[in-house]
Amino acid sequence: MKLGNRTVLVVGGTSGIGLGLARRFQAAGNTVIVGGRNTDLVEGLETVTMDVTSPDSIAAARDEVLAAHPELDVVVTMSGVMLIEDLWDPAHIAAAETTIAVNVLGTIRTIDAFTPHLLGRGSGTIMTVSSGIGFLPFPLMPTYGASKAAVHAYTESLRAQLAGTGVEVTELVPPAVATTPKQKELNPAALDLDAFLDEVWALLAQEATPNEILVEAVRQHRYAEREGTYAELVERRSASLKNLPNR
Repeated sequence: MKLGNRTVLVVGGTSGIGLGLARRFQAAGNTVIVGGRNTDLVEGLETVTMDVTSPDSIAAARDEVLAAHPELDVVVTMSGVMLIEDLWDPAHIAAAETTIAVNVLGTIRTIDAFTPHLLGRGSGTIMTVSSGIGFLPFPLMPTYGASKAAVHAYTESLRAQLAGTGVEVTELVPPAVATTPKQKELNPAALDLDAFLDEVWALLAQEATPNEILVEAVRQHRYAEREGTYAELVERRSASLKNLPNR
């Protein structure tokens, strides 16, 4: 993937992995715009206010970005929420609906907003963001896993439909990544953000953009079924369910 002299929109890039990736693109000499709801958190980058659960907000952000940057050629769909759900309690449906609205429909709406522009250019890159949990569920966050599995499947279809148009489609598949000291304290096994981004950048720099961007730590999740470790790893992850009420 060409990593310099591009114009990049990172939607959901106001914190965490998204912000880290946006800064990597900026440091490589690209024009970078960060989209999200809490743009006041971002310093040193151009921003656009964007709520991926609102079609009107997405359309307004698209029009603003393309008016200022008609050369836009990279769109990263990073927006996501990760919510705990207790499936014994039907009230969990509120969390499930929020998760689908942001992670799945938000991704689709964002892609829909910018695909005509990229097709009109005849070139560009769409990067979706799924998760290792989309391939190996974390039972404490059931709809999150389902949403990321959906993003993976949608990305596969998007790539097939855009084949031959000049618009490439790649999927970033993060493992657990600690973007704050508190997250590292809660999950010592999580990758440090800079180490994760170092691997991602090296993978993106390959001459042929990979269909899936898989750092070493996520490969055990991506290929658990093939390697015969799926049931064991899901059982291990299920230990966290003891933290739910009445367990």
